[in-house]
Amino acid sequence: MPDHGPAVIDLTSLPGVACPCGTARRAFADRADFPGTVHLTQIDRFAETHYHTEHTEVYVVLECDEDAAIELNGNLHPVRPKTSVLIPPGTRHRAVGQMQVLIVCLPKFDGADEHFD
Repeated sequence: MPDHGPAVIDLTSLPGVACPCGTARRAFADRADFPGTVHLTQIDRFAETHYHTEHTEVYVVLECDEDAAIELNGNLHPVRPKTSVLIPPGTRHRAVGQMQVLIVCLPKFDGADEHFD
C-alpha cells in the first residue's frame, strides 16, 4: 500500500492476532503517513488487565453482551453498542464480557508497550 492518499480496508479480511483481550485485526501499521493503527478486536471473557506507557487508545463498542463493561483502574463502567472509551497511557484496563470493539491506537500499536502487573 502506498504511503499517501486514501486507503480502503475490509478489517474482517485482515489476519487475526492473539492479544490480551482476545483477537485483534490491525490496519494501517504499514502506513508512514498515518500516526496510528486501527484494530477490529473480538474480546472474549478472558481479557487480561493491562496498560500501556506510550499508547492512547479509543475503544468504540460495536457489539457487546448485555452486562458488558470496561474496567478502568479498578472501576467498572457499563458499556453498550456505540459507547466510546478514551484510555490514556498508564490506565490499567480490560473489557469485561464478550464484545466487538473498534480501537484507534496512537501512536502506532507496538506489542512491547503492553504491560501487566
